Amino acid sequence: MPTESHLAAFAELDARTFHDLLRLRIDVFVVEQACPYPELDGRDVEPGTRHLWLTRDGDVVAYLRILADPGGVARIGRVVVAPAARGAGLAGALMTEALAVVGDRPCVLEAQTHLVGFYAGHGFTVSGPGYVEDGIPHTPMRREGRAAA
Repeated sequence: MPTESHLAAFAELDARTFHDLLRLRIDVFVVEQACPYPELDGRDVEPGTRHLWLTRDGDVVAYLRILADPGGVARIGRVVVAPAARGAGLAGALMTEALAVVGDRPCVLEAQTHLVGFYAGHGFTVSGPGYVEDGIPHTPMRREGRAAA
């Protein structure tokens, strides 16, 4: 089944779409991974935030958000694929699209440690010591900005 890609600022999201994006995030990060944490951190609504998601037959199957951190740095976070859609390369497709949106800017993310190799395949390198957040090991990673040609 083909997927359809979507990119929007918060102000461009309708209530149903935002509900579906949050539901996927909560179903995976809070319920599946058993991490009770404040999913609504206030960053979804920032003017520089971009929500990127994939749908299949109208259902949200993968998502991430791109934040605008200080100093022109992009921050990718909340990378998630629905359990039923895993193994089809959707996370890689989503990351490729996200990095096209990021463009030449430096980009950072906080990888779940078991996914360091996945992000390394997209040009990220470990940028600091690992740490545990909500019981899950994480590793900070960075992708340097590309010089304009």
